[in-house]
Amino acid sequence: MNELDVAKALFIYFLTTLKFFAGPSGGYLAGLNIFVTISISIGGMMTSVVLFTFFGKWMKRRFFDKFNRNKKRFTKRKRRAVAIWRRYGAFGVAMLTPILLMPIGGTLIMVSFNSPKRKILSYMLFSAVFWALLECTLIYMYGDDLLEYMKVFMFWT
Repeated sequence: MNELDVAKALFIYFLTTLKFFAGPSGGYLAGLNIFVTISISIGGMMTSVVLFTFFGKWMKRRFFDKFNRNKKRFTKRKRRAVAIWRRYGAFGVAMLTPILLMPIGGTLIMVSFNSPKRKILSYMLFSAVFWALLECTLIYMYGDDLLEYMKVFMFWT
């Protein structure tokens, strides 16, 4: 791997901490090896998960509570999070995180419902590995055709 590939990999890694699909699609478009792309996808998601699992409540108290003093207690977003939690539970939230939620969003839902840290980390790791293998395999097999089809979906989520 040369310096340019390392720079591409790091950029994709940081994108994956925010949106999981950026890993498999970005790795393919950057011309990276499938195994590197799988590793970057898992690593990026798990970085967000670890940070927000252990520091999520602290960050909320330190940064966000200062700005949200007069906010509504029950918002549409909070009701949606409660509905997802009640319907799917911790494992369901973890499995939906890479495809529907952002890694940060799924982790914060699990943290806010007081899931044990060990459960959050193990479920999210399973989910990251499962979706990284599936998405990378599909993208590397079907390549440009699949990405063209998914382009619409990527901007909707």
